[in-house]
Amino acid sequence: MKTFLSGICLLICLVGNVWALDASSVDVAVLVQTGSSWDGTTLPDYAQGQPEITILKIIIPPQVQLPLHEHPVINAGVLLKGELTVITEKQETLHLKAGDAIVEVVDKWHYGKNEGSEPAEIIVFYAGVRDMPITIKEKVVQ
Repeated sequence: MKTFLSGICLLICLVGNVWALDASSVDVAVLVQTGSSWDGTTLPDYAQGQPEITILKIIIPPQVQLPLHEHPVINAGVLLKGELTVITEKQETLHLKAGDAIVEVVDKWHYGKNEGSEPAEIIVFYAGVRDMPITIKEKVVQ
């Protein structure tokens, strides 16, 4: 029994050392930390209700423009590949390239467009509330 317990203790020490070695190779970089969106507007208070996190991977083909839309919830993303331009109704413009982070505008009409020659790939995190939409598209009157 003593040998068994000694073996367990040795195994725990070895595993702990391996975890410590792995942890020392971890590199952490803050891409963005802010209380305002990319256009300088202060982010709103979080909505009341059951929190719901949504993470989307969006791929926008070359030369494609998204429809005019707004987000009623705070969201942020990182452009993984390509280039993306974000434009508000007031023509405020942000140009993103691969690796850039964005804290998106909230309750402000805007659209994104890929003016490049390769797909733009972005991961977006939405801090929403259950049963509340994360995106509202502009209604087109015909």
